[in-house]
Amino acid sequence: MSDPNSDADIASVLKQARTIAIVGMSPKEDRPSWGVARFLKSQGYRIIPINPGHAGTTMLDEPVYADLKSIPAEISVDMVDIFRRAEAVPAVVDEALTHLPGLHSIWMQLGITHAEAAAKARKAGLKVIEDRCPKIELPRLGNTPQSA
Repeated sequence: MSDPNSDADIASVLKQARTIAIVGMSPKEDRPSWGVARFLKSQGYRIIPINPGHAGTTMLDEPVYADLKSIPAEISVDMVDIFRRAEAVPAVVDEALTHLPGLHSIWMQLGITHAEAAAKARKAGLKVIEDRCPKIELPRLGNTPQSA
């Protein structure tokens, strides 16, 4: 099996994604999740903030949802970007697999890996990137929806 974090796989995930749910997005501008979401939005992606404590508000001009299952069916999410501790990843992956039928990939941020949840997502046909940050990978690979 090829390395799931190969440049080719990362580039493929970033090129295929258009709408990204940011699980654990903070409203605080100094937090990594906010900076990554702002960067992704500036690169042409639509971001969907997920934070139960701020559901019903807006972040970066997008409505915040409590969880993945609360995202309206008419919004097709391509990628779930997880800003949660590794212990939370299995529940996020299960919810994504259950409620996001058009999903293509799961992305775990720097420092986050979960072998069992990653294997489950891959078995369901999703690409999985672990322990990486799209804000770092996009400029490195030069691959945005605008260049697709």
